[in-house]
Amino acid sequence: MSTPRRGATPPRKPPISAARRENRAGLAFVTPTFVVVLVVVIIPILWTVLLAFQNAKLVDIQQNGLFGRWTLDNFEQVFGSPGFWSSLGTTLAYTVGATAGSVVLGLVAALALRRPFRGRGLLRAAMLLPYVAPVVAVSFVWEVALSPQYGIVNEWGSKLFGWDDPIAFLSTRSYEVGFLGLHFDIPLALLTVIAFETWRYFPFAFLFMLARLQAVPDSLEEAARVDGATPTQRFRHILLPQLMSVIALLSVLRFIMTFNKFDDVYLLTGGGSGTDVVAVRVYDFLTSRFDVGAASAQALVLAVVLMVLLGVHFKFFGKKMQEESA
Repeated sequence: MSTPRRGATPPRKPPISAARRENRAGLAFVTPTFVVVLVVVIIPILWTVLLAFQNAKLVDIQQNGLFGRWTLDNFEQVFGSPGFWSSLGTTLAYTVGATAGSVVLGLVAALALRRPFRGRGLLRAAMLLPYVAPVVAVSFVWEVALSPQYGIVNEWGSKLFGWDDPIAFLSTRSYEVGFLGLHFDIPLALLTVIAFETWRYFPFAFLFMLARLQAVPDSLEEAARVDGATPTQRFRHILLPQLMSVIALLSVLRFIMTFNKFDDVYLLTGGGSGTDVVAVRVYDFLTSRFDVGAASAQALVLAVVLMVLLGVHFKFFGKKMQEESA
């Protein structure tokens, strides 16, 4: 048996290939993000799903584990509770109205401020105020402005439009209005909350569409103007096709955000007067009944409904959105 000679150099390890170094660097970059997503997103979602199938109360939630008291009573309680289906319809109406309103108002603002004029930068900055201001502050301003006792809106309405009595915008479920001799009821509190949501989040759509409009070559509109196209025709045949992919993306994003919205509705009306969206019901199940399992079940139902609606949307409009963005 031969022994290594004294002073001989040990065998060298083979050098690490460039592909392995890239893999290690990629893992080093991805691992922190994965850990954050796991702790902040994935684990809470899995815990909510587990609680939805357990008889969990707030006082004994620490005793519930992976193999707890499994049951379907939470879903029976959610679907059988009075007002669930009406709140789901209210949520859809609120989501569709606020999404459409914010996108349309953002489009109007982007079209109005795309051309340079004196004071445009200041006006653009002011457009962002509803979006960047704290929701508690802006909701308080709206409550004060719409107050039937001392609100400025009722003051202007009585002077300019001759209102006989002040209107409680945030506490009136149904309000009768007349138009061309016809009288019909409108969900006043719900429309007011939709108007607030539209006003608060139209800057989000404004930023996206303004950036897209800035990228449209001026030569296209100039050529259309030389050919005699009217402003409406230039918007319909030149600007709108350029904006369709952005509008589709904004509609999906705003629909998801608004469907799960809680704070705006709760701060303005507390979910009363016909504004009982599902997110507020989840909060009520948790705080008034201390029923964590039922609240988790209702949140899970809300997530499933949202997934179904988005699935239907992408089924019928997904290919068209890809073609327009290509």
